[in-house]
Amino acid sequence: MKLSMFRRILLTLTIAGLSVHCTNKKEVKKPVDYVDVFIGTKSPGHTFPGPMLPFGMVQLSPDTRNDHTSWPACAGYDYMDTSIIGFTHTHLSGTGVPDLGDILFMPTTGETQFQAGTPENPDSGYRSRYSHQSEFAEPGYYSVVLDDYNIKTELTTTKRVGVHRYSYPKSEKTSIIIDLEHRDPVIEAEFEIISKTEIAGYRRSKAWAGNQRQYFVAQFSKPIVSYQILNGEKIVTTGTKFSSKKIIAALNFDSSEDQITTKVALSAVSIDGARKNLEKELPGWHFDETRKEAKKIWNNSLSKIEISDSNEDKKEIFYTSLYHSLLTPNLYNDVDGQYRGMDDKIHTAKGFNNYTVFSLWDTFRGLHPLLTIIEPDVTRDIVVTLQKKHEQYGEIPMWELAANDTRCMIGYHGVSVMADAYLKGITNVDTEKVLNAMIESSNVKKRGINYYTELGFVPSNKSSQSVSKTLEYAYDDWCIAQMAKTLNKTDIYNEYSRRAQFFVNLYDQQTGFMRPRYSNRKWYEDFNPTSVEKTYNFNFTEGNSYQYSLFVPHDIASVIDLVGGDKNFNQWLDNLFSKNFDEEISEDSDVSGLLGQYSHGNEPSHHLAYLYNYAGKPWKSQQTIHKILNEMYTSEPDGLCGNDDCGQMSAWYVLSSLGFYSVTPGAPEYVIGSPTFEKAEIHLENGKTFTILANNASKTNIHFSSLKLNGEEYPNTYLKHEDILNGGELVFEMTDIPNKDWGTNPSNRPLSDTQKTVNIPYLKSDHTTFLDTKIVDLDCDTENAYIYYTLDGSEPTESSMRYNSPFEIKGSTKLKIKAFKKGLISSYTTTLFLEKLESIDPKKLKNKLKNGLSYQYYEGIFRSVYDFSQEEPVQKGEVININIEPRLRDEWIGFEFDGFIDIPKNGLYNFEISANDGAQLLIDNKELFESDGRKSFSFTQKNDIILSKGLHKFTIRYFQCSDNIGLKALWSGPGFEKTEVDTSHLYHITDQNEDKPKP
Repeated sequence: MKLSMFRRILLTLTIAGLSVHCTNKKEVKKPVDYVDVFIGTKSPGHTFPGPMLPFGMVQLSPDTRNDHTSWPACAGYDYMDTSIIGFTHTHLSGTGVPDLGDILFMPTTGETQFQAGTPENPDSGYRSRYSHQSEFAEPGYYSVVLDDYNIKTELTTTKRVGVHRYSYPKSEKTSIIIDLEHRDPVIEAEFEIISKTEIAGYRRSKAWAGNQRQYFVAQFSKPIVSYQILNGEKIVTTGTKFSSKKIIAALNFDSSEDQITTKVALSAVSIDGARKNLEKELPGWHFDETRKEAKKIWNNSLSKIEISDSNEDKKEIFYTSLYHSLLTPNLYNDVDGQYRGMDDKIHTAKGFNNYTVFSLWDTFRGLHPLLTIIEPDVTRDIVVTLQKKHEQYGEIPMWELAANDTRCMIGYHGVSVMADAYLKGITNVDTEKVLNAMIESSNVKKRGINYYTELGFVPSNKSSQSVSKTLEYAYDDWCIAQMAKTLNKTDIYNEYSRRAQFFVNLYDQQTGFMRPRYSNRKWYEDFNPTSVEKTYNFNFTEGNSYQYSLFVPHDIASVIDLVGGDKNFNQWLDNLFSKNFDEEISEDSDVSGLLGQYSHGNEPSHHLAYLYNYAGKPWKSQQTIHKILNEMYTSEPDGLCGNDDCGQMSAWYVLSSLGFYSVTPGAPEYVIGSPTFEKAEIHLENGKTFTILANNASKTNIHFSSLKLNGEEYPNTYLKHEDILNGGELVFEMTDIPNKDWGTNPSNRPLSDTQKTVNIPYLKSDHTTFLDTKIVDLDCDTENAYIYYTLDGSEPTESSMRYNSPFEIKGSTKLKIKAFKKGLISSYTTTLFLEKLESIDPKKLKNKLKNGLSYQYYEGIFRSVYDFSQEEPVQKGEVININIEPRLRDEWIGFEFDGFIDIPKNGLYNFEISANDGAQLLIDNKELFESDGRKSFSFTQKNDIILSKGLHKFTIRYFQCSDNIGLKALWSGPGFEKTEVDTSHLYHITDQNEDKPKP
């Protein structure tokens, strides 16, 4: 039964008094003792306090919310909440999107309730109030008193098994609720009572991960005496097997005052796999020993970096940051090696552990470089895992979760993780397969990559997040080039070195910023470098041009040249860290932790404080880094200024507090900052130790007068990875006075392996379709470069036809163009398909045409039109006009409209689509534009196309994933102004059994 308010208050005060008494005892602290798992549990950190082992499969933690779309509910737990729903076995750490929260267990007493209840009225369900005074947590252990039931709940884990211990009071009824409906929408679920002490089940859900399977086996230390099962909408008390989308079980036990221990093993493969995991990892019932072992494992992992410093608060922040850095990715294979692949088939991991949860857009920057230092074996398995995911999926996933690609964010940053590991000596992988995975992932014909390789940039009018995509693709291509160079693949190295220079195509000399431009190479007009995409435009990913213009980590030297040298570059950085945001965008949830335009709460800014090192003023980097360390991190529950993003925010703190950071993953070096601890020792897996000493370190001594590596003066502003691996000593002599002479020589600046190339040549007109003939007019932005071309699909060389003036073609042609200039590497080859148009005569279709379009409607967590391409539609039908009225709900939906558009006469047509959140338009199966990503406004895209009179295949794909919704299609053409595309020009074939004619 639920307790009275008086009893709850009395219990809380008693426990609080005991806690104070217990903490008075002084003990020598180990690294594990400094971890405060509650740091980051108050939004926006989005971490969870429950136990798991490093990179473990099970993340057993309390859930205070069950809203699978709520921002504070991303990790299931929010520090500000006052009631607990139950304890689930999977959680995401620090993400900006909610998911997981599988297999909820909740101990109760009294009358059985099959609903969770609400935060406003906990008595309306089985949830319970609790107090932070009764909470205790450390790595590998969590406990809390459920005030409404007076039940003490304790949790601990092995890698694949979660262990619960419930201490019940004597009551009329003692129960455990098992809720398989909790959290994400359920596709199917099964539940079976195996015996009086064992149950098993299965839950398949669809949320951010579109097809997640979770099997479990649970065993109890006491026998089940009775049960009630809510199966669908019916409560049953007999039977042993149940199947429904809604299964909630109430298992009843002996009601005498006692403890019940529960072991819950997970598997993504099968119930048999879960049982094997349980039998192998935890055959006994020793909760305290399991907790002790978990703490020991954590201390061993955390002790890989040993900190000596008098500031206890800083050590607490450091070791909590290191703890958060070791949570993900998560183990995703059973003890027998079996795992579920991205093809939804069962595979066996041989010679490696398979992992899941790859927030690659975030973690490639700092987390994975940190793991290459302290967890090289895990890093090797991560590389193999990503290569296997490519084999199963066709590309390296963007943001993988439970064998699903959520396609969240941008880039193909798995290549950065793989290249960084290989360049730093983790080479025991299949290099040919790894390189092939990198290359194929960089050439998928979606997300603007097709435009990127054709134009040398992603155009604003054809793909969303265009500037961010261009810059991140260029960096990823540089990583591929480095991998190829190491493997002596010269042709691949040269090709991707050319692509790595595409960032120059978006630098606008007039404004001094990376600026969006259209496919016709004209600049985006309404440009404000301080504007954040959610308010003004969608050319940047969770940021603005200030934060993105210097995302060229592989070639900062060229960026310095673009802005006009060291002086201008340093002034640019000064402006970045001092210019305030416009008031109307300062509260953006992603752009947080502000220092001028710098946003430490989001990843695109994370390298920026180190860039003074590239322009002769490393002392400015030192003071900026310390400002961020001291102001953006605290030891409070809200001690993170942004989402921890699977450990990236924490990894930045770990590396930066040691005195260096991975500005350019893929380069075997780190840029030197300024350490914050008196002494740090990195204990490496090769048995060696790298020691960092900061003599005279203090709150004000943030600069250093000298730097020595192994007793020798060290003039470089970067540190080589091999210097760390070899062990040794890096000694900083700290002072409050900046040394403005150290690191100023260009020869001591961070290295950059790039090739100066000729800019990509291009077609002056961005129209690749024509009616009768087409004039081919080419150009190249590199002065005095010569263009050579072929018309037969062969690779242009200096022996090919040289372009001197515009020429005419009369039929569809595959044009390849390449530019050359003495002293520079030749350009990237542009391939263009120039197509002579054909159309369908409506008379040929006779009576098969009907006005309007056919549609397919989808429901799911979609962030692009590609997300539902392999889904089964919820419903199909016809619409007269382009609209989304047939939808069954207002969020997380997708549509595909299909048919023909009747073009009244030959000429140039402009199509414009406004969509919330995004759309793709294809005419004759050729994409005019697409967009992806979450937006809080109606995003408009438009493009011109030359079309011939008659019917043309017409397809619109649409997705919605934000708070708003809308779709509108407009067009203009010869003889008419912009107007809505209406039913008089839209047709579809009524007889679906007939083959559709091809244009």
